[in-house]
Amino acid sequence: MSIALTAQPVAASPAEPAAPDEIGRLVVSCPDGPGIVALISSFLYRQGANILQSDQFSTGSRGGRFMLRTEFQLGRVRERLPELERQFEFEVARRLRATFRVRAAATPARVAIFVSRHDHCLLDLLWRQRRGELPIEVVTVISNHADLERDVAGFGTPFLHIPVNPAMKAEAELAQLDAVAGKVDLVVLARYMQILSADFLDDVGVPVINIHHSFLPAFAGAGPYERAKARGVKLIGATAHYATEDLDEGPIIEQDVVRVSHKTGIRDLIRRGADIERSVLARAVDWHCADRVFVDGSTTVVF
Repeated sequence: MSIALTAQPVAASPAEPAAPDEIGRLVVSCPDGPGIVALISSFLYRQGANILQSDQFSTGSRGGRFMLRTEFQLGRVRERLPELERQFEFEVARRLRATFRVRAAATPARVAIFVSRHDHCLLDLLWRQRRGELPIEVVTVISNHADLERDVAGFGTPFLHIPVNPAMKAEAELAQLDAVAGKVDLVVLARYMQILSADFLDDVGVPVINIHHSFLPAFAGAGPYERAKARGVKLIGATAHYATEDLDEGPIIEQDVVRVSHKTGIRDLIRRGADIERSVLARAVDWHCADRVFVDGSTTVVF
């Protein structure tokens, strides 16, 4: 009599996640062509790095642009960044004609928030930062009104009141630049109801993300809820986009909508819209600061 022996499955031991201070992030954009992934992964292998996660996209195999975001594990990654940057530039970026950025994933982005009187997006970002839900450090809040100073103080964040009027707008922007240029990695317009000049956007030296209270490209500019009501729309939305000198025309990062009806009044449109604005802006800031957003002309690729 033969007896069949069945091997018992061996329970796999739980994998240990990488320590946050050992995770690096590399983002690359270059003309598409063969061998890009092999070249990049070989470089990371030679450095002793272990690739944890990777995303890539090409806008076209001929004449297109290739974009890659990868996270890797490497001991002492923060102190090794200068050497990694130098070697990647010499060994990979020049060969690929690539732009790139490599950084420690645990380092939060330094953020300045601009706001006027509407508090919902501002307070949501500060709350998410305090709970550790966003990879950011809000270093200052700048407003053209003093209304929200006490609210911001409750989070322990510096508040700077810089009044803006048409006669003194250039002087106000110089004061804003003095407060943020070279000190932040991102500026967020959390319902800042002023149009930033092209000179400011050039001189600030970092990306600027704006939240617009409509589903762009519909109802760009002022009063979108009122205009939406007048047109009898059945959906209202919000759009987070990079600010450019063309009003509400910058590359779109994130959007969302909520259904409304003919019975929805303007006050309720504004209330429902505020909920979408909060979540859309938070996602856009999160994705940008986690290096998930690549700008390709007037559009974006979001991993």
